[in-house]
Amino acid sequence: MASIAVYSVKGGVGKTTFAVNLAWCAATISRRRTLLWDLDPANGSGFLLGVDPKKKRTAESVFAADRTPSKLIRKTEFANLHLLPADESIRTLDRQFGRIGKKKRLAKLTDGLRKDYDRIVFDCPPVLNEVSTQVMRASDLVIVPLPPSPLSTRAFEQVVEEVRGSGKSHPPILPVLSMLDMRRTLHKQARAANPTWPVVPLASAIEQCAVLHQPVGAFAPRSPGARAFAQLWTAIERKLALKKR
Repeated sequence: MASIAVYSVKGGVGKTTFAVNLAWCAATISRRRTLLWDLDPANGSGFLLGVDPKKKRTAESVFAADRTPSKLIRKTEFANLHLLPADESIRTLDRQFGRIGKKKRLAKLTDGLRKDYDRIVFDCPPVLNEVSTQVMRASDLVIVPLPPSPLSTRAFEQVVEEVRGSGKSHPPILPVLSMLDMRRTLHKQARAANPTWPVVPLASAIEQCAVLHQPVGAFAPRSPGARAFAQLWTAIERKLALKKR
């Protein structure tokens, strides 16, 4: 089992769209048993997949000392893809981690899901606190979406610092240029400066994910956006394979 975090300290970079589409690629293209774990209180992943959290169970209860995630996990309409949705309760998750005093609580919960899932994808909140630190300790790879802009570059530097600060065996980082539009000068410059980074283009089909409540590969499999996520997923699987060697 491998866990992948989609993370940025900056909002509006396409983080949730990445998480949903990569989880779908894991489940559909690689046919791996996949859990998409939404750690963002906005429950964006649940919205994009048309799955609401259960009313009677709060997402933060997963992290209590005597609880497991299994009762909150929901099936999606896609084979091999399950969702652990978020809700407003995890706005206080940082404080909850402080109360229980366990620095690897998320990593322990993730390890406990090993028998049920081959891949876990974390949709992370854009924060720098104990939640992000726990995510880094629980992850085998960190994906960082970066729209071409000076603010994104600064955000990436903060992510690198956060990941490296999580411990000696910190996970590798894979930066991805997101919402790339080669008609724009700044975007061309960003691509020229980082020619080896994977790219996900600015594409109308990707924007339709939020309208149709589906990953782009499910409704527009031949679109540039779907092909970009499939290629990115292939790069991720290769990086995970190299990490295991």
